Amino acid sequence: MSGALSGIRVLDLSRVLAGPWCGQILADLGAEVIKVERPGAGDDTRGWGPPYLKDKDGKECTADSAYYLAANRNKKSLTLNLSKPEGQALVRELVKNSDVFIENYKVGDMKRYGLSYDDLKIINPRLIYCSITGFGQDGPLSSLAGYDFVVQGMGGLMSITGERDDLPGGGPQKVGVAFADIMTGMYATVAILAAINHRHSSGEGQYIDTALLDVQVAALANMNMNYLVSGNIPKRQGNAHANIVPYQVFDTKDGQMVLAVGNDSQFAKLCEILDHREWAADDRFKTNAGRVRNREIIISMLQSALSEKNVADWISPLEKAGVPCGAINNIAQTFAHPQVQHRGMKVELPHPLTANGSVPLVASPLKLSGSPVEYRMAPPTLGQHTHEILSDLLGMDAAQIQTLAEKGIV
Repeated sequence: MSGALSGIRVLDLSRVLAGPWCGQILADLGAEVIKVERPGAGDDTRGWGPPYLKDKDGKECTADSAYYLAANRNKKSLTLNLSKPEGQALVRELVKNSDVFIENYKVGDMKRYGLSYDDLKIINPRLIYCSITGFGQDGPLSSLAGYDFVVQGMGGLMSITGERDDLPGGGPQKVGVAFADIMTGMYATVAILAAINHRHSSGEGQYIDTALLDVQVAALANMNMNYLVSGNIPKRQGNAHANIVPYQVFDTKDGQMVLAVGNDSQFAKLCEILDHREWAADDRFKTNAGRVRNREIIISMLQSALSEKNVADWISPLEKAGVPCGAINNIAQTFAHPQVQHRGMKVELPHPLTANGSVPLVASPLKLSGSPVEYRMAPPTLGQHTHEILSDLLGMDAAQIQTLAEKGIV
């Protein structure tokens, strides 16, 4: 079976995470993704380590960090110097037979290189051009570079993430991964797929303007609406939920666990397992609205009961009763979990530099029955496919490619 996006060619001029994450999703779905990188340096994240991939001699490959490996599976690497007119000309040649163009340069850089959407749609009117920036193509901050950490702060996420200010350790926290970048990559992917579908009927491509700050604001979801409806500014609640109780971390006799009670029926089952059926009949607690209003009281009661047994002693009966709960695993424990292993969330792909000839990667979570995700290639080494792409797509011979290399173009 071929991938859902088989036959789609993507020129990916993005670096770091948001753009490459988008490109990797498209590649996993079958698109041919050509990652355009700076000669001699490549994507910034190649050097964001340690840890780095280790070669056959056990030495670190400092051009292949774990960070880079996380977002560049199934792509081909082409090195091109975009600051040179010859490099820009090669991009324009590749655009003629491409479907999607992704870039995350500062606003105005692509125009300066003659690679803006207005420039390229003349060459290929069917081209779908996706720009990813920190703040969008217009507005008072459009000229600034965008970084996930900054955007998590500006976009409100850090104001609702972290322990309560009145408790030890209180204060704003960023999310443990680059949330704004990853979500922007996902939103960009959705926009590109929508544009591909639109092109089926219109025959025309279009321009997509995606901004980290826009995505971060949108992704606050119910917390946004809590503010817009009530006028009250949401505050940090640590591991608690603003609208659901009990929905947080609890201490047990030997560690911590998560309870995520989503409805009143689940709460009643929880009370039964805790041997406190009377709580579910109490007017203060029998509905979620009541539990939210009396949060401090019921949480204290639940904490006292849960402290009497170990994590494993609670999880087994709670799972059987259909009460959402779970241990708090570290990443090693996560990959060792039977459910994660059953779902195949770790894959190994051949890699030319490693001792065992392969590299471990995180699998795609997308499970499609008719056009499943393809695992074709490990993240490429810098410029690994330059000769192949210039030869196969642009018809260049070895002498022409060598001349470009000597000039610092590839």
